[in-house]
Amino acid sequence: MAVFQPFFYRDMDKKIRIIVTGGTFDKEYNEINGELFFKNSHVQNMLELGRSRLDLNVRTLMMIDSSDMTDEDRYIIAKNCEKADETRIIITHGTDTMVETAKILAQIVQNKTIVLTGAMVPYTFGSSDGLFNLGSAIAFVQTLPHGIYIAMNGRYFDWDNVAKNKKIGEFEEIK
Repeated sequence: MAVFQPFFYRDMDKKIRIIVTGGTFDKEYNEINGELFFKNSHVQNMLELGRSRLDLNVRTLMMIDSSDMTDEDRYIIAKNCEKADETRIIITHGTDTMVETAKILAQIVQNKTIVLTGAMVPYTFGSSDGLFNLGSAIAFVQTLPHGIYIAMNGRYFDWDNVAKNKKIGEFEEIK
């Protein structure tokens, strides 16, 4: 027997929040000194390029490299997920410490589906995996049960069963 939910609850369950935290996803290239830096998020452009027609709530929380991310930053991310009205959340994140953030999320956030994704190559380079990874994360967040996941290279992983293989530049199961 189906449980009656008022319309606004059903509608909110379909919304997806995207939390931008930086990472390679959003880096720019300085042609003068050859360094990578942050300016603005590319997520909205990526969604437009991908012709997304979903009800998405995109919020830029921070723009930092994940290797510079602290546990305090991770708790800020977790608290924002916990406070979000949406039960489906995507976090764009640097790949180097994605698993560490997922661990803190798993300790704090309950009854939501959260998918972390990122890129090995900046979106602005044109050969980035970011657009594909974002699209995959959008599909996974709509279909997976509540839990914390990482989506990279067209695959999803449980947060506690994945590691970044820095030799080949891919995420893989560890168990």
